Amino acid sequence: MSKKPLILGIETSCDETAASIITENEDGTPIILSSIISSQVEVHKKFGGVVPELAARSHIEKIDWIVQKAIKDSGRTIKEIDAVASTAGPGLIVCLSVGLSFGKAFAASLDKPFIAVNHLEGHALSPKINSTLNYPYLVLLISGGHSQFLNVQGLGKYKRLGTTIDDALGEAFDKTAKLLGIEFPGGPQIEIMAKKGDPNKYNLPKPIFHKGGCNLSFAGLKTAILKITKNIKTDQEKFDLAASFQKTVEEILYKKTKIAFRNFEKQNKTDKKIFVVAGGVASNKKIRSMLINLCKEESYQSIFPPIDLCSDNAAMIAMVGLEKFKKKQFNNLDHPAKPRWQLDENAAFLKGAGVQL
Repeated sequence: MSKKPLILGIETSCDETAASIITENEDGTPIILSSIISSQVEVHKKFGGVVPELAARSHIEKIDWIVQKAIKDSGRTIKEIDAVASTAGPGLIVCLSVGLSFGKAFAASLDKPFIAVNHLEGHALSPKINSTLNYPYLVLLISGGHSQFLNVQGLGKYKRLGTTIDDALGEAFDKTAKLLGIEFPGGPQIEIMAKKGDPNKYNLPKPIFHKGGCNLSFAGLKTAILKITKNIKTDQEKFDLAASFQKTVEEILYKKTKIAFRNFEKQNKTDKKIFVVAGGVASNKKIRSMLINLCKEESYQSIFPPIDLCSDNAAMIAMVGLEKFKKKQFNNLDHPAKPRWQLDENAAFLKGAGVQL
C-alpha cells in the first residue's frame, strides 16, 4: 500500500487561527485527522467587530501552539508531513501574512512543497470533505466577507456568475445584530430572535431585486435597518425586525439563486445539477431549509458542508492543498499575500460607486 499524502493546512485570513492535518483513503476521499480552530471573539467583542491589528497579534501569539496541537492530535509526526498549505488571500493583509509566513517557514524547514491557497477556493471545495462531489457544480458562497455564485468547473477553473456589489451577507447579519444590541459576533443570533417575531411586521427593501442578474446588494437593507432601530422601544419590536430581516434575506436568495440556476445551465451541458452552499451563513438553518426546498423544486441536488466546516477553518485549506499536491501544483516561497484575490480572474471587480447593472 502506497503512502497517502499528509497535508498541513493553515488559516489566518481574519480572526480564526486554525490548523489541520488531512490525508486520504484508498479511494481518494479525504480524511480529517485533526482540525484546530482558535476563535478571537473575546478579543474583538468590546469593539463590535474585528480589529485587524489585534487579530494579527493574536495570530502571532497562537499560531505555533495551534499547529503543534494539530500535528499532535493527528497522531502523526512532523517528519511525515508531505506539504504545507496556507491561506494567501483574500483577507486582512496583516492577518494573512502571519499564517502565510509561518507556512512558508515550516515548509522550508522540512524541505517540503509549499502551496498558497485561495480562501474562497477552500470554501468552494469544502463539501468534497464529506461528500462525493463531481465537477461541474454551482456554489453559493455566503460568509462575513464574501457573497457570490460560482460555476465550479474543476480545480482552479471557476466562472463567477454573480457577486455582491457592496456588502457581504454575513456582514449584513452582523451589522443588523449590532443595531439590535446583540454582542459581536451577533449574526447567528438573528435567526434565534426571528423565531419570536412577526416576519411581516416590517417591509424591508430588496436592493437590485429585479435587475442585475444574480448579483446581490445588501447595503440598502442595512441602511433601512439602521433607520428603523432608531425608533424601536420594545424587545418584541426587535424580534419582529429580526424576523423581517431573515425573511427578506431568504426572499432575495430564493430569487437570485433561481437566476443563478438558469445561468449555470446555460454554461454547462450536464444532466447532473448540483448546488453547493458554503461559508458561515450556510449554517443558518432557515436559509438552508429554503434553499433545500428550492433545489427540490428545480431538480437540483443540494450539498452543504458540515456545520463546523461552514465558518473559516484550516481543514478546507488542507483539502485544497491535497488536491493541488496530487497535481504537483506548488508555489514558490516568495508568493505574496493577496488581500483581494478573485477565483475567476476574468471577473470584473464590482464593488463601489458607479456600478452599472
